[in-house]
Amino acid sequence: MIKSPTESKTVMTDLVLPSETNSINTLFGGELLARMDRAASIAAQRHSEKVVVTASVNHVAFNNTIPLGSIVKIEAKVSRAFRTSMEVYLDVWYTDNNFNPPIKANEAIFTFVAVDKNRNPTKIPQLKPETAEEKKRFDGALRRRQLSLVLAGKMKAEDATELKALFN
Repeated sequence: MIKSPTESKTVMTDLVLPSETNSINTLFGGELLARMDRAASIAAQRHSEKVVVTASVNHVAFNNTIPLGSIVKIEAKVSRAFRTSMEVYLDVWYTDNNFNPPIKANEAIFTFVAVDKNRNPTKIPQLKPETAEEKKRFDGALRRRQLSLVLAGKMKAEDATELKALFN
């Protein structure tokens, strides 16, 4: 079975409340990470049709703070599926209290593994990107995966063919 990234798309919208902010009245980074993990896990479950567990948070960029009272929108989609794991790419936007155009706050990349009832990794459907952005993220996912595996000591650098191709 092959699925499109659109089938996994998850959008979560919420307000930033006082109990979720730091001393300068902006959303705690950890609170945003928790929200992103929930959105990403739903996207991963939609793609795999399995229970999923967070394997890693590969990248998080906090580019803009999110003020108290803002409306936060998190968009998550599977960007690439491997045998049992999948990469989920997230974009975070917010609208301030004055309802100006949305501002991109950050983006992140999470990796999830689908598991069976015994918590063993289980095979998932492949992914076929459709839009130019989906294709770009799909292509980059293999390089990001190889880099993560090399850094974790699970792959030898000389076996990371996609990474080597960047430098040759």
